[in-house]
Amino acid sequence: MRYDANMKKSKKNNGDKTLLGGITPQQFLREYWQKKPLMIRGAIPGFTGVLSAEELAGLACEDDVQSRLVSQAKGNWRLEHGPFEEERFAKLHAKNWTLLVQSVNQHLPEAMALLQRFDFIPYARLDDLMVSYAPDGGGVGPHFDSYDVFLLQGQGKRLWRVSQQQDLTLVEGVELKILKNFHTEQEWLLEPGDMLYLPPHVAHWGVAVGDCMTYSIGFRAPSVQELAGQFLNFMQDRLDLAGVYADADLKLQTHPAKISKAMLKEVVKAIKRIQWEEADVAEFLGCYLTEPKLHVVFDKPRSMNIAKFRQQLIHDGIQLSLKSQMLFDEQHCFINGELVKMSPDNTVLMRQLADNRSLPAGGFEDIFLIEKLHEWYLAGYVQFPK
Repeated sequence: MRYDANMKKSKKNNGDKTLLGGITPQQFLREYWQKKPLMIRGAIPGFTGVLSAEELAGLACEDDVQSRLVSQAKGNWRLEHGPFEEERFAKLHAKNWTLLVQSVNQHLPEAMALLQRFDFIPYARLDDLMVSYAPDGGGVGPHFDSYDVFLLQGQGKRLWRVSQQQDLTLVEGVELKILKNFHTEQEWLLEPGDMLYLPPHVAHWGVAVGDCMTYSIGFRAPSVQELAGQFLNFMQDRLDLAGVYADADLKLQTHPAKISKAMLKEVVKAIKRIQWEEADVAEFLGCYLTEPKLHVVFDKPRSMNIAKFRQQLIHDGIQLSLKSQMLFDEQHCFINGELVKMSPDNTVLMRQLADNRSLPAGGFEDIFLIEKLHEWYLAGYVQFPK
């Protein structure tokens, strides 16, 4: 059966013992998270997916959807990036190819509901739901990921081979990151509803046994280099350093093209004045983690004045767009890269919107909150329930 949004658990972080094979989220985090693989039979009983192979191919033809096609012939791997024309799928061979579509949760409510079952991991770590389809023999080769992933089997069966080997040497001259020396240590045949958790850098190789679809729930793990670079970009607009470079004691140089040690020391002293506090890092982190990916385009609704908006808000409630990302810390909320300072009057509702991705109908009294929700509505960040 297709996944039903109503199958999602109703309470946050209280655990879903079927999903984790009879263990609690606390035990999973303590014993398995970022430590070792976990094979779970019947994680979601009766699960066969949230869309068909034809619907997945349709998404791969859309301009605002990230998709890839991986094929193998005579030992050679080929990678193509979407969007694709429908005719491309008609030209594929019967075996040995895979279609991968990223961020399906941004396009299907059922996919977002599936992601929310994994809320025992903070949303700040959540990346997206990738769905892959492959005919018999299809796969992307032996590889490893730099992030945590749950591999949930939908339609059909897939054989997973896993190795915690230290040799992560890649095949040269191939656009895909294929492991050169893969040695199987464990293998499992996953059927609909089964799920395999893999920590970062665990080598794995999945091969379709007949037509199959796999749902990959991935958790982002940016490199320290990326975090540092993005933080410095963030701080660039916050710097307010007075003064200009000065050298009243300039000495005559033998080589006019030489950068002197005196100049170097002066600039080092100036740059050392750059400082930041924990609050700067917190604000950067919220904006960075909710920043939409480059391909994301928000669908803006018809214009609505704030009085009519408030009436419908009270009557229907509001929900985040599937493409929106919202987080909060002690003082702020963050939505799609925007920082908003919370007040005692709206903190509870802001946090509820971030946690549940929706607010129920009822009383909305805080003017600032109504104005902010109206602004987000016009930007396409929030929408009325359909």
